[in-house]
Amino acid sequence: MKREESRTMTAKDIKEQYKKFIGRKIFFVFFFAALILIISGVSTTLGSYPITVKEVYSIIWRGSVTILQNLDFIIVNGVREFAREYFTTEEIVVWQLRLPRIFLGIIAGIGLGLAGAVMQAILRNPLASPYTLGISSGAGFGASLAILAGAGIVGGKYLIIGNAFVFALLVSFIILALSSRKGATPETMILAGIAMMYLFGAMTTILQYFGEAEAVKEAVFWMVGDLNRASWPVVTIILGVLACCAPLLMLKSWDLNVMGAGDETAKSLGVNVKRIRVITMVVSTLLVATIVCFTGTIGFIGLVAPHMTRLAIGGDNKYVLPVSGLLGAVILISADLVARRIIAPVILPVGAVTAFMGAPLFLYLIMRRRREYW
Repeated sequence: MKREESRTMTAKDIKEQYKKFIGRKIFFVFFFAALILIISGVSTTLGSYPITVKEVYSIIWRGSVTILQNLDFIIVNGVREFAREYFTTEEIVVWQLRLPRIFLGIIAGIGLGLAGAVMQAILRNPLASPYTLGISSGAGFGASLAILAGAGIVGGKYLIIGNAFVFALLVSFIILALSSRKGATPETMILAGIAMMYLFGAMTTILQYFGEAEAVKEAVFWMVGDLNRASWPVVTIILGVLACCAPLLMLKSWDLNVMGAGDETAKSLGVNVKRIRVITMVVSTLLVATIVCFTGTIGFIGLVAPHMTRLAIGGDNKYVLPVSGLLGAVILISADLVARRIIAPVILPVGAVTAFMGAPLFLYLIMRRRREYW
């Protein structure tokens, strides 16, 4: 009887501790969401055209009402004609220049943080990310091929974007094909990703070696990563892909939790490990490829955000995935804020700023870590 009572008490204690921990996780969700709103509001006021915080929120409110009242005009004539017809100079600055950049930073950060968390979960490795698995290197090679050689899968103004997207997906399929020969295990996928990173990095270097100086400069600038290509059509495309991919990845959070205990344990609980690993890898790569083809290579978001999240709230992927996405957005829009203001009016590439911010922070977290979370 005493043993049964002690077991019951232990179970109750565990449940209570779990409920308290859930509250902590939910707090982080709301905290990072609020932080995104605050940083976005501050970022919108900064630039060569001075606008106060109060004016920004007033412009956003008035603009939202005007847009809803004139949706038929926008559908027929487009966003630019609508802005010229209905917006003042301040409203054009906020709605056409600053808000698209901020929204692109938010959704790109969410996508990179979410994809990084999934890749780390399926490979059970805190060093896994879109960059270390070679996906960004593939996109960089595709963009360099378009810029330096003028060759690509599609033509016209979509040459660079199309190439980056296709080669990012190609890297993922090569990794999956190579790993499937030995079984889609974490070790083989990591090794295949590292091999792809070096292979496409080498091919990009060869292209740059033989390229024209101006073209090489453009290719290098693209590979560093920035948010200068921001526009509402770009935001809409990435947001649509994120809206499709994020729910699919969230639905697999329980499977990812079980896989964290090992492949054999997951199989014994009825999880098709190989199938889950392939599906989540493909969905994550599709999300990353869509982001990278518009922003260029932005490193460290997919590596640092999930790592920080797991240290803060543990390894439950039901919460790790959304919190990693929100933290990724916080890091990216903060880095963009620094990139725009540190030597204004010159805007630094945000990819370089994320590396400067991420590397010391990552080293600090490694030194502070006292426990394993895998």
